[in-house]
Amino acid sequence: MNRESVDQRSPAHAEPVSRTYQSQGLRLHYLDWGNDSAPLLLFVHGIRDHAHSWDWTARALHQDWHVVCLDLRGHGDSQWSADGAYLCPHHLEDLAGLVDSFGDKPLSIVAHSFGGAVVARYAAIFPQRVRKLAIVDGFGPSDEAVARWTEAGPTARTRQWLEKRRETAAAKPRRFAALEEAIARMAAANQHLSAEQARHLAVHGVRQYADGYGWKYDPHIGNFLPEDFAVDLVGFWREINAPTLICWGTESFTSNPAADGKALYFRNRQIRIFDQAGHWLHHDQHEAFVSALREFL
Repeated sequence: MNRESVDQRSPAHAEPVSRTYQSQGLRLHYLDWGNDSAPLLLFVHGIRDHAHSWDWTARALHQDWHVVCLDLRGHGDSQWSADGAYLCPHHLEDLAGLVDSFGDKPLSIVAHSFGGAVVARYAAIFPQRVRKLAIVDGFGPSDEAVARWTEAGPTARTRQWLEKRRETAAAKPRRFAALEEAIARMAAANQHLSAEQARHLAVHGVRQYADGYGWKYDPHIGNFLPEDFAVDLVGFWREINAPTLICWGTESFTSNPAADGKALYFRNRQIRIFDQAGHWLHHDQHEAFVSALREFL
């Protein structure tokens, strides 16, 4: 697979290289932190996020691992899908293509939020490739949300999906007059973020347009069918052979996988609960998260 690369500066001494590859007609981006002779460690972000969300973790681990951080299609510096193709199978094929480009050596994967749904599929389908797996608050919607979808039925769910796609296509793109507005929005979304974290995430999360700053992600990425996003992941979880680290923050809006039973579907599991941390626990309790990840890996 052909790759293109340009230097990508980071805010500290360690610097990744920005690379691209082709998948399903799209030009997709990832950050390569080097150290090719080391074991491969792939990071996958969640909805409306980007590869630079892992910069602090990557910087802590890149001397011992060949760290690669992917921008999912429609996110970060990856190309948008012209037809809004953001179903899990599309992301899965993109992920498989990137992994294959590094040869046949095993790898470990860390995935956050929606990325966990994509990676669970990959780890189940290609068990021989995945050495270890860490899922960071990535178990999908709550049981209550699934129950509401079930009660609504497939006709109503599909109607809502179609209406939302049309509304998104007709909506005027959201813009910030200044970069500082985007930084403030990032800080407001997660009270645990430091000023430096909020700025870094916003700087890499927006691009400048003629009429202001806008988020890099495609507005269509959140228009998912419950049948895709909430397909019964249990079938995949049961097929995962790799030792799996399950991480959850006590302030997350999702349910505790150790309490709701989802963690029990993993054959070889370790569970780490992080206090004073929400959905983005890898930011909220960075040092504790990196320590847990080091120990697990």
